[in-house]
Amino acid sequence: MFEIFNILFANPITNLLVGFYQLLFTLHIPYAFGFSIILLTVFIRILLYPLISAQIKSAHDMQKIAPHLSRVKEKYKDDKKRQQEEMMKLYKEHSVNPAAGCLPLIIQLPIIWSLYNVLTKAVVLNTSDGLSKINQVLYFDFLKIDKVWDTIFFGLPLGANPSSLMGQLPLIILVPILTGVFQFILSKMMMPEKVPQIPGTKEDDFQAVFQKQSLYIFPVMIGFFSLNLPIGLSLYWNTFTIFGILQQYLLLGPGSAAPIFQKINLHGRNK
Repeated sequence: MFEIFNILFANPITNLLVGFYQLLFTLHIPYAFGFSIILLTVFIRILLYPLISAQIKSAHDMQKIAPHLSRVKEKYKDDKKRQQEEMMKLYKEHSVNPAAGCLPLIIQLPIIWSLYNVLTKAVVLNTSDGLSKINQVLYFDFLKIDKVWDTIFFGLPLGANPSSLMGQLPLIILVPILTGVFQFILSKMMMPEKVPQIPGTKEDDFQAVFQKQSLYIFPVMIGFFSLNLPIGLSLYWNTFTIFGILQQYLLLGPGSAAPIFQKINLHGRNK
């Protein structure tokens, strides 16, 4: 099973990463490995753009009918069969498929997980044995690497984690902070400007509290993880998130992050 997963996902991603690296290295682009991670991440995001767009729109449609669903659940809380029937009527009336966001997510997960696994190994590649393992899965001889790539990116070792560099580079703390900030902005954008809820219902009280807490907890968790993971993975994650912010903005606008964008815009105009 693991071998099939590698053949379908991990090996093609490894070939793409090495291909971008070889191209940049041949063109004498500085920090070729770091930029190859960025190019690979952008390429994957573009490849997944239609699927992620479908997922974003599906989530938005579900948010729009959330008040109606809450009313149905409250009205028919003692009749589950009638509740399900009324909910299906709502879905049909508003042309919403509650399962529409699941398929794109299921397809995305193995690709994203493979990308993560490939980069985990690539950023700490520092032995000829590791180099040999990568060369074994490359499709073409011209892609094969004859020496370990340089993992320094603008002075930062992509294979090291920020926590191990705190003593030498105090400003390295900006890496996990920025990672958390970017994730917060994206999470904020995914929420509607006005969160629909029916006052007085336990379910909606719980959903409102959970949504508010997760808005802050998830970015903090991501920032904490990036503190102890290789910087190269933060480079991938931040590129992935920034692209996600752009995609979310183009599809649905800033959402509840509108005040953040307004402040940025005003700051830019003042300059």
